Amino acid sequence: MLEKVNLPADLKRLPLPDLRVLCEDIRREIINVISQKGGHLASSLGAVELCVALHYVFNTPEDLIVFDVGHQAYAHKLLTGRKNVFHKLREYKGISGFPYPPESEYDTFAVGHAGNAVSLALGAAEALRLQNKEAKVVAVIGDGSLSSGECFEGLNNAGHLQSDILVVFNHNEMSISRSVGALSNYLSKLISLPVYNRTKEGVDTILEKVPHLGKKIVPWIKRIEEIMKGLLVPGIFFEEIGFRYFGPLDGHNIDILVPALQNIAKLKGPKLLHIITKKGKGYTSAEEDPETFHSAPRFIPQQGKIIPASQESYTDVFSRKITALAREDKKIVCLTAAMAKGTGLDKLKQEFPERVFDVGIAEQHLVSFAGGLAKQGLKPVVCLYSTFMQRAYDQIIEDILLQKAEAVFVVDRAGIVGEDGPTHHGLFDIACIRHLPDAVILCPKDRYEMEKSLEFAIGYKGAVFIRFPKQTAWNYGPAEDIKLAKAETLEPGKDFAILALGSMVEKVVNIKEKFHKQDIYPMIVNARFVKPLDEFLLEEVAKKTKLIFTLEEGVLEGGFGSAVLEFFQQKGLFGELKIVRLGIPSQFVTFGRRNILLDKAGLSEEKIFNRIMQEWDRCKFQLWQK
Repeated sequence: MLEKVNLPADLKRLPLPDLRVLCEDIRREIINVISQKGGHLASSLGAVELCVALHYVFNTPEDLIVFDVGHQAYAHKLLTGRKNVFHKLREYKGISGFPYPPESEYDTFAVGHAGNAVSLALGAAEALRLQNKEAKVVAVIGDGSLSSGECFEGLNNAGHLQSDILVVFNHNEMSISRSVGALSNYLSKLISLPVYNRTKEGVDTILEKVPHLGKKIVPWIKRIEEIMKGLLVPGIFFEEIGFRYFGPLDGHNIDILVPALQNIAKLKGPKLLHIITKKGKGYTSAEEDPETFHSAPRFIPQQGKIIPASQESYTDVFSRKITALAREDKKIVCLTAAMAKGTGLDKLKQEFPERVFDVGIAEQHLVSFAGGLAKQGLKPVVCLYSTFMQRAYDQIIEDILLQKAEAVFVVDRAGIVGEDGPTHHGLFDIACIRHLPDAVILCPKDRYEMEKSLEFAIGYKGAVFIRFPKQTAWNYGPAEDIKLAKAETLEPGKDFAILALGSMVEKVVNIKEKFHKQDIYPMIVNARFVKPLDEFLLEEVAKKTKLIFTLEEGVLEGGFGSAVLEFFQQKGLFGELKIVRLGIPSQFVTFGRRNILLDKAGLSEEKIFNRIMQEWDRCKFQLWQK
């Protein structure tokens, strides 16, 4: 059936019974591709019928569908002209794993972080209203989104404005209870029918026109309606903030979902349709373990077995080390925002469940919560992906640094993450944090230094940010204890200096022999700290060479190289030196394999070597003549 559908217009020509067959075809295609590419499997499998029903009922792309996060949107992509390139999902120059407007007019917004769909949809709906356009706007949110404060802010404002939007609440973390049975489905279909709504509005109008008695009866009738709906369906909260509530419906029953959407679409004002779905629907392994198959690596579909990574990642190193440290120090508590497994806290949670807090998708609350724990004598370890830490910027300032709270921020997925693309690359964390008072930023070069960094951070009387990339942990060798603002000289050298940070140290060490073969001997420094810098070492470097390279996996503006430039300028040495910064320009980086994207950014070993040699050939004579 999927062969017959290239665009939503094709979908609309199918009879309702054929949609069930189409949904199964879509599931098979998603499972087949994700098993080879990796990606957001469980959530997308759970939203197949919803995506089919939305495109069947609404007139997209004129009607707008706004996905929250976007990891439910694979079926949406297959239905909107990308079926023939779906096998290139998350590939460089392929198609994004999230809605991405440059790729399709059916993708309303580029999304990848949770909680913003209602606000985006509300803005779009109000813009359409002000321009007298009749298009519909639908926001698709998951139950995880309801832990995000912005989602509630959007719902509250939409109810207040009485904007014409539909919010589809895809609830996939609870089993289908008795309320989602024949009675609930019948009730929800009934209250979505135009005849019901016309009758209800007519009764209200008639009673309001009856002198005295009508005005007294109307509030009682509305109260009885609210009580009955509160008993039968869990929608009274949404009704109270101004939404018309429908549901809960079985989100996998296309025969119920389509008619309900058709009826609801005819109503004006803010509406919320509550559906119950199952993550991983149709694939047993994903149904049984939706967390593992949420953002799945490659797997064997027939066996449901994940293809394991061949080597330990930095996240694995952190997981093992923090568990060992927690055994020794009872003050250590760890926090995360719906990323316990992704940040490596699952092992610690098994051993010390009472010392691991998962607050859901609520990064602002997470950081303030950590501040409260710290001020009462505990040592909170806040585990976040770099890209999601951005969401708690104000709380880092107000509730951690201003309070002089002792906390550790484990900044996972720093730098280029690969296939998840621009919404998930961790390129801005150094620039975001470096200028903040009392913040310490530490970037370990390998697995051993990662462990030593954690030991240092746990013992430090302040806030420490440890950033590391999404990659296999490098094995350079045993590391010395970390001391504040102390860098490490790996090669003494004489010709020029390379100050490498974090993941870039490995690349410089790997190319040093290429320099030696050309009788060039650079000083190689493992910078370790972005803040505070090793000022003594920097002054020593400036005495030995006039050509200095900085190398970092982050944006150049406000990054590590900028910090080095500022230091030499403050010391009055800037005019005597040639400082070349290697990093990533201030731009959004596309999706693709990490090694490809690093090469495109000029940060592969070959590109780094060529750039340094180019500058060396150009500068060596004039610099030394000074």
